[in-house]
Amino acid sequence: MSDVARLAGVSKMTVSNVVNNRPGVSDPVRRRVLEAIQECGYRLNVNARTLKAGRTGVIGLAVPGVDQSYYGMLGSLLIEAAKERGFHVAIEQTGAAAEGEEAAIAQSHKLQLDGLILSAVVLDPREQGGTAWGDFPIVMLGERDFGASIDHVGMANEAGTKAATEHLIARGCRRIANVTGWSLEGVHVVSRRHRGYVEGLAAHGIEVDPALVSLSGMHMERGRKAVHDLHAAGTAFDGVVAVTDTVAIGVMRGLADLGLRCPEDVRVVGFDDIPEAAYLAPSLTTVAPDHRWMAEKAVELIAARLDDPTRPPEEHIAPFTLIPRESTR
Repeated sequence: MSDVARLAGVSKMTVSNVVNNRPGVSDPVRRRVLEAIQECGYRLNVNARTLKAGRTGVIGLAVPGVDQSYYGMLGSLLIEAAKERGFHVAIEQTGAAAEGEEAAIAQSHKLQLDGLILSAVVLDPREQGGTAWGDFPIVMLGERDFGASIDHVGMANEAGTKAATEHLIARGCRRIANVTGWSLEGVHVVSRRHRGYVEGLAAHGIEVDPALVSLSGMHMERGRKAVHDLHAAGTAFDGVVAVTDTVAIGVMRGLADLGLRCPEDVRVVGFDDIPEAAYLAPSLTTVAPDHRWMAEKAVELIAARLDDPTRPPEEHIAPFTLIPRESTR
C-alpha cells in the first residue's frame, strides 16, 4: 500500500479508501490510484483484512440442486439482496440430503463465511442440540417446522395451496387431483401443501378422494407419470393442483401425451411462479410467493445476527399472490 501511495502521489489512507470503495475520493485521484495499483501489481490481503474486521464479507447459500429452475431464480435474487448490503455469495449444493446440509454448515465454518442461508430439506436444528452451531449466523429457508429454534424464512404453503384449490373450484372443477411429492408424513413442503389442498376442498364441502392423490416426487417426469397412472387407473379428473411448477409442467406434458387439452379438459395450477411458468403454452396458473421479499429478509436476518448474536430467532412467512393464466381459463 505504501508503494502504491508513493507511485500515485497520495496518502496510504487515500489508497485504502479507493481499495475499499469508500466515498470522498475524486475521480481523477481514484483513477491515478487504480493505475498505480495495476502498475505495481498490488493485491489486497484478504486474510489480513478478515482478521482486522472479523468478517469476510461473504455469506453462503446452500440449496438442494443448482440445476433446478426454482433455486436458480432464488439464488439470483439472494445475490442481488446480498450485494445491497455489501456481501458476496458463495453457493453450495446439498443434494437434499442430511449429510450435504451438514457439510454445507461445516464448510461455511471452515471458510470463515459471515453466515449461511440454507434451504433445508432434512436438517432440523433442534436435533443438533439447539446450540451446536454456536452463534454462527444461519437462516433456514424451507417449509419445515423449526419450532422457533433458528431464524427461518418460509412460504404460506397451506394458504397458497388452498387458494389454488379454491380457484379450480371457482372455475367449475369438482374432481381435482393433487399431484404431490414423496410423502405426506411429517411436516415439510409436501405435507403442508397437501393440507392446503384438503382445506380448499373442505371449504366447499368436497371430500378428499384418495384415488385423486398421487405421490409423484418433485420432478417433471414424475408429474408426467402421475397423469399416466391416474388415466391408467380409470380415475376421472378435471383439475390438478401440483406441488410445484416443475411438477405442473410434467403434468401438462402428461395430459398432452394422452390427448387431453389444458384447460378445456383439465385445468392445472402450480406453485412457485418459476420464470418458465409464464412462457408455457398454455401459460401456467401458479401460486407466487414474493421471492424477492424472501431473499431480502434472509439477508437482513444474517446481518442482524452478525450485529447481535444473542437476539431471539425470528420466523417470517412470505406474502403470496395467485396468478391466473391460461392453464385454468
